[in-house]
Amino acid sequence: MNIINIALNEFKRNIRDIRTLVFMLAFPILMMLILGTALSNTFDKNIKLGKINVLYTEKNDSSFAASFQRFIREAKRQDIHFSKTSESTTDGKLQVKQNHYDAYVEVTDTGIQFYGSERNSIQASMVEGMLTAFADKYNLITEVAKEKPEKVQTILTSTQTNYVKETSLNANKAPGSMDYYAMAMTTMIALYSAISASSLIRGERRRNTAIRLSIAPINKMEIFLGKILGGIGINFVCILLVMAFSRFVFGANWGSHPGIVVLILFTLVFLAVSFGLGLSYIIKTDQGMRTIIMVVLQLAAFFGGAYFRIENADGFLKLMINLSPLTWARDALTRIIYNNDLSAALPSISLNIGIAIVFLMFAIVAFRKREGL
Repeated sequence: MNIINIALNEFKRNIRDIRTLVFMLAFPILMMLILGTALSNTFDKNIKLGKINVLYTEKNDSSFAASFQRFIREAKRQDIHFSKTSESTTDGKLQVKQNHYDAYVEVTDTGIQFYGSERNSIQASMVEGMLTAFADKYNLITEVAKEKPEKVQTILTSTQTNYVKETSLNANKAPGSMDYYAMAMTTMIALYSAISASSLIRGERRRNTAIRLSIAPINKMEIFLGKILGGIGINFVCILLVMAFSRFVFGANWGSHPGIVVLILFTLVFLAVSFGLGLSYIIKTDQGMRTIIMVVLQLAAFFGGAYFRIENADGFLKLMINLSPLTWARDALTRIIYNNDLSAALPSISLNIGIAIVFLMFAIVAFRKREGL
């Protein structure tokens, strides 16, 4: 019962600390809004090619010139523009090489000759694919007209006229800008619980209340455990509020498994509190302790992708990324939310709890020695 009372007292004391509450609540929400809005284009899953320009020439009044003109009109509706030129006055291949056009097409009685730009390979490949589809369709109609002319109109009406069809793999299986920064800021502020945790015991000495606690008829270990529970409780409530705000105000996607998502965040808070408490017994001075905690937290946030995504990393950078608790927590959340992969939670939870226990056991041993228990 004493442990619960001490935990509640620690919880109430932190609620009255307006500066800490503003930092734990307003800071991640503001960062979420700024980064999620400013960097939204980097998370855009749509590829916008813009206007595609194609230069073409017709030689010797090719037999399928009329069909090709219909093809040009259809391509224009899809923002692919054909410009006709005379080969005698313009070198089409040179125009493409000088990047004035994305492709050059020669239309003759024997077929179509295509020359694509190496600089704009995506645009050139799209035009080439459309021309291939057009040629296949024309050849089909030509062969049918030789054998069964009455079937030509049926083929023309049944064949699709859209030469470009946009598709994507798992289009909705990746976080958008606001979704990403909702996860990033929530996990980052969970790690910042280490700052307040570093003062759980030292704060009593600074407030000159340590002596009063030491003479109170309460077991010292009950005081220790109660303050840890209170520190975890207040920080975890802040995390839940940030998570709820991002969900209902910013519309961030937290998936259909809130229980396992909350459990991962809880273990991350447990890790942060244990780390801050353990470090308070390792570093003797308050200034040195705060400096080291801030350096560690900033490095973990930077390499963990809290401010921007780091992709295709190698070597030392990849090692630093994998060492950040934000990396394994965010990766687990992403797989659970977007792929329904609940097994992804186990490595993250195990790492968080395992590392937390190491720091917590060190803090308990140091506390017992210092207090003579």
